[in-house]
Amino acid sequence: MANPPAPPPPFRLFSSDNARRLRVRNARPPGLGDLYHLLLRTSWTRLFLLSGAAFLALNAAFGLAYWLLGGVANAEPGSYVDHFFFSVDTFATIGYGYMYPASREAHWLVTLEAIVSLFSNAVVTGLAFAKFARPRARILWAAKAVISDREGVPTLMFRVANERRNHVVEATMRAAILKAEVTKEGESIRRVVDLPLVRASTPAFILTWTVMHHITKDSPLYGVDAERLEAMQAEIVLTLTGLDETLGQTIHSRTSFLPNEVVYAARFADVISMTPEGRLLDYGKFHETAPATLTKAAMGL
Repeated sequence: MANPPAPPPPFRLFSSDNARRLRVRNARPPGLGDLYHLLLRTSWTRLFLLSGAAFLALNAAFGLAYWLLGGVANAEPGSYVDHFFFSVDTFATIGYGYMYPASREAHWLVTLEAIVSLFSNAVVTGLAFAKFARPRARILWAAKAVISDREGVPTLMFRVANERRNHVVEATMRAAILKAEVTKEGESIRRVVDLPLVRASTPAFILTWTVMHHITKDSPLYGVDAERLEAMQAEIVLTLTGLDETLGQTIHSRTSFLPNEVVYAARFADVISMTPEGRLLDYGKFHETAPATLTKAAMGL
């Protein structure tokens, strides 16, 4: 007897960081229209390396053109290095004056390089300014979601913290579950179902926030155990938006949880304690869980 086919591996569409994010590939690679957006999302290190590589490549090309064309005064004959450094001086508008164009053709090439330099510097400056000006949320999400009794009701809980410890005004949370379904016509789809929260907003998000969804008969998770959650290829998605008090701009953050990241009969470990100096938030325990009571009959199991 043949073994039943193995279930497909869990995959993620949404995440709060690159390490956990699903890498989605397009059938057709993005064109140059997406290049600015791609560079805006990339890291500072990668942007610096790409900008440096583009700078060297452009000057290498113009240096080769000067070398082949000639007409650069005081450049050592046959020396590509001298022509490369002349290109660097021209591109960066340094203007030392030791080497200069001495023919009409060289002047036209300098004009072309000046136009390319003007455009390139404007693009890199705009990218750097845009990256500096972008508001970034320093939001920490717990690595696991937990399900346990809260006030006698089975409750799905998530934990989130504001790492900056400033005020995020009118913070709003939304939760939904993505699950695979097959329509009556036999078409496979991924349906998005909202998960109503006990408290979906808070006037000021400063330290931590435990987001809760009651698993009652009206809940999409009623009667759903870990195996059923896996079979549904479920992904629980959370999105946080709010106004950063310091920046005066709207920030947002999101994360998601796969079935193997939902812990049943568990609660989050305590991370806030009182000291003579005030509240102490221990991030070392932020991702830890502890055993808790879960009345499975109350959630339809």
